Amino acid sequence: MTMKAFSFDTVASLVVEWGAARQLGDRLSTWFDERRLLIVTDKGLHAAGVLDPAKASLAAAGFEVMVFDDVVADPPEAVLLACVEMAKAADVDLVLGLGGGSSMDIAKLAAVLVGSDQPLAEMYGIGNVRGKRLPLVQVPTTAGTGSEVTNITILTTGETTKMGVVSHQLYADRVLLDAELTTGLPALHTAATGIDAMVHAIEAYTSQHKKNPLSDAFAREALKLLSANLITACENGQDRAAREAMLLGANFAGQAFSNSPVGAVHALAYPLGGHYHVPHGLSNALMLGPVLRFNMAGAAPLYAELSDVLLGPTDEGVQARSVRFVDHMQALMDASGAPRRLRDVGVTEDSLPMLAADAMKQTRLLGNNPVEVTEAAALKLYSEAF
Repeated sequence: MTMKAFSFDTVASLVVEWGAARQLGDRLSTWFDERRLLIVTDKGLHAAGVLDPAKASLAAAGFEVMVFDDVVADPPEAVLLACVEMAKAADVDLVLGLGGGSSMDIAKLAAVLVGSDQPLAEMYGIGNVRGKRLPLVQVPTTAGTGSEVTNITILTTGETTKMGVVSHQLYADRVLLDAELTTGLPALHTAATGIDAMVHAIEAYTSQHKKNPLSDAFAREALKLLSANLITACENGQDRAAREAMLLGANFAGQAFSNSPVGAVHALAYPLGGHYHVPHGLSNALMLGPVLRFNMAGAAPLYAELSDVLLGPTDEGVQARSVRFVDHMQALMDASGAPRRLRDVGVTEDSLPMLAADAMKQTRLLGNNPVEVTEAAALKLYSEAF
């Protein structure tokens, strides 16, 4: 059988090292000539002192450091534009995203917009960004989004709507994975972000259009790392081996779904964030079980392959192994301690039809799903999750 043509893009450089953020100045001074640095982060991390070792290292290496810490979950356009305004006023020439997915997403587009006269409105969609960007470094503090290695930024564009910018310019020049930065994550946040990463891997593996041998390899390895270490990381947040495995697994999942895009879990999760401000990772966790069962109609052979990877091969048929995989994912989510029902996070039953209608707007994502999702099917999935 001849091989189907495919492409695979990712960041230019990845460093994995415990404690490397404490030597960030030495690293960046080797990598870049620029010295006017903007760190993009959130107030919680800044106030907790998570940035302090990195800032001290950068200052010692001769960097002039400015911090934008107004990033919030599901960031609106106004946050991005405020970041760009600060960067322009300070004449920065290097951008560092340090934080969760939202901080890294803002850092990506800020690095583009600082030197561009292209309106943000023209950038939405796939491949619409023109020109270059400032040098960009990403340092994640959560093991979930994989945003450090994706070419996607998601912004809240109205009260409840989100839009994405997908462009090659959003890939970072350098990524540093320091799992020491993740040791302070609470169990609930560890669970939600870890399940989010598993969703990325599963949806990349079952994506309709751009699934390929490299994205498959990253997705399989991501799932092995994440599923074997999620519960340990939730129960003992100081376990170095588990934290390192979770961060690398989330990174691999990010590389997988950046090239083989996600589907219905994300499409149904976005309205939960828009209407109820449920954190992205948690909204994915809440919808994963129902969507896995729904997608078995089209993805059973792929779920069976993942079952063999995670649980070992058996002589059972495709359907039995597929069920085995879905049951294993369900058991992991139940054991993680994350909320399991929409009602547990404040969603009301009478809003489910509205959520289903909103999910239908996510055509870019729904087109990747292995089974067609109608509005009636979406309502049924929300009802099952409720």
